Amino acid sequence: QVQLVESGGGLVQPGGSLRLSCAASGFTLDDYAIGWFRQAPGKEREGVSCISSSDGTTYYADSVKGRFTISRDNAKNTVYLQMNSLKPEDTAVYYCAARTLPPPDLLVRRWGLMYEYDYWGQGTQVTVSS
Repeated sequence: QVQLVESGGGLVQPGGSLRLSCAASGFTLDDYAIGWFRQAPGKEREGVSCISSSDGTTYYADSVKGRFTISRDNAKNTVYLQMNSLKPEDTAVYYCAARTLPPPDLLVRRWGLMYEYDYWGQGTQVTVSS
């Protein structure tokens, strides 16, 4: 049974840091791209970051570039999202998702398209507030 489980969310002050984890089971990361998405109240779900588990290529939304870092540990079948310099506008439920790995020239253009992901976790709440 394919499963993605997020953890690491919580309440943090502006400027603080959190590290989210996405543990995969029922499949190996080798043939998948893993994306992080977030959804704030009243807003659409948006792509935050993505990592290709074959070569480690990473992608980021402009709003998080330079602050967030995605990484993977294939041995642990886990993907991480290190979030630094957090802002109140980063407040959202964060989801990880998996999609079968397309060619690189497609992934670079389509990593943020949520409907192309096959498996989703249940989400973890991140609240940035003083």
